[in-house]
Amino acid sequence: MNPTIALTRDLGEDSIRYPGWRVTAAASACVFVSFASLLVYTFGVFLKPLAKEFGWSREAVSGAFGVAALSLAAASPLLGYLFDRYPARRIVLPCLAIFGCAFASLSLMTHHLWHLYAVFIVIGIVGNGGAHLAYGRTLATWFEKRRGLAFSLLLTGGALGAMVLPAVAEGLIGALGWRRAFVVLGAMVLVVGLPLATQIREHNAPESPALRHRMKGRNATEGLRSRSFWIIVTVLFLISISQNGSIAHLAALLTDRGISPVHAAFAVSALGGAALAGRLATGALLDRFFAPYVSFCLLGLAALGTFILSRAGSFVTGVLGAALIGFGMGGEADVTPYLLSKYFGLKSFSLLYGITWTFYAIAGAIGPVIMGKAFDATGSYATLLGWLSLVTVCAAGLMLLLPRYRSS
Repeated sequence: MNPTIALTRDLGEDSIRYPGWRVTAAASACVFVSFASLLVYTFGVFLKPLAKEFGWSREAVSGAFGVAALSLAAASPLLGYLFDRYPARRIVLPCLAIFGCAFASLSLMTHHLWHLYAVFIVIGIVGNGGAHLAYGRTLATWFEKRRGLAFSLLLTGGALGAMVLPAVAEGLIGALGWRRAFVVLGAMVLVVGLPLATQIREHNAPESPALRHRMKGRNATEGLRSRSFWIIVTVLFLISISQNGSIAHLAALLTDRGISPVHAAFAVSALGGAALAGRLATGALLDRFFAPYVSFCLLGLAALGTFILSRAGSFVTGVLGAALIGFGMGGEADVTPYLLSKYFGLKSFSLLYGITWTFYAIAGAIGPVIMGKAFDATGSYATLLGWLSLVTVCAAGLMLLLPRYRSS
């Protein structure tokens, strides 16, 4: 790379006026109203009202989340392939539009369980078209020196969603009922997400040697043959079971233990606030330290939070456990796209990222369902959460097996 171009680029990334930061802000706001935020963090709030309204078990309602996760898993590699070949906004705009309409249509839910599952299949198919996968490659074309920070800011949209949306959903349900709450939240996707998605643009400089350099990397076949890739996938799979299971049932778990619905929603929001702080810290750390070491420490905190949650019997311990899980979430969500770009470059970045999402989503389908099954069988989440904390520790240890970037 030409040293003059590199120097100019580095100075640009350090400036708040650098255009890449505006693209990052727009992408983060889109994540806020996406599957990865709106559905994931409000599902637990809607779980009990849906079960009560239609007489469904928690395992049956949780199955809808699993169906969405599985359809997202199936669609993610294809979406990744498309993001590697077309401007992101061409895919993001229709996906967000379908997602918002489908989410709002849940207000028309009937007593047929298949109806719930059918809507969640549609939501899952388009889910990653407006979530993290949609913007990773675009941001990587804008950033090198501050790429870790850019990825973490992208993911703060999800963290803000975790902090704000559960309380908003709880308030809407209390004021308007769960049906109108679905309408309002679905409309928010269209009003907020679609205008901002038009601002998602790749770094347009095909003649630039710097851009051509950044587009180099391994193809998908080489990535799939790499030991490093499968370590990343295994960590994601294990963490997804633990975190998605805990998050989806957090509000129900706390209210079962005598905590009010308002305080339970606050605990979910505390998870989001901690995730926001954790992701900002993760971005700064990734640009300074070896990413697997950063991930190891963060996942250790998430394991501790899961263990505390398994024993939580008060509002304070519930918030503490949720906050530690939230802070540690950056150990996989932020680190994964960063590691993929470092180990494999941008040539097939979105496709490889989509494949990691396939495994993440399959595990995400398993987590809430086994949590629901554990509760229906024993009346408690405690034992399973204890095991999930151990699973998280094992995942953290696997991160230490990754090689230095130049060795991969």
